[in-house]
Amino acid sequence: MLSQLFIVPLPTNRTKVFLIHTMAEEKIDNALGEVKNIMENKREDWVCHSQAIAATMSDRMEELGMTQRVLAEKMNCTQQYVSKVLKGRENLSLETLCKIENALGIKILQARINK
Repeated sequence: MLSQLFIVPLPTNRTKVFLIHTMAEEKIDNALGEVKNIMENKREDWVCHSQAIAATMSDRMEELGMTQRVLAEKMNCTQQYVSKVLKGRENLSLETLCKIENALGIKILQARINK
């Protein structure tokens, strides 16, 4: 009677490289996940500011009886861009913020920088 023989392969260099590669991929995926969470939180920070600016703009436009088209003309941009800004999901440049301030007669940027 023959006994059964089980052959168990020993790890080869190729297997070791595969395991190291798999472990590295997991670490990279975890790091990318953390970076994604950080970026989403930062994105949420500026979105909150954008929404607050949009609400302020909307209130002021209502006070002045100003349409999006008139505001766009005063800001030298399109009505479509003003519409995007008023949705509160636009990352506004300093130039755009200044145009909004001038067109609506309001202050958004109020930081006092001393030299």
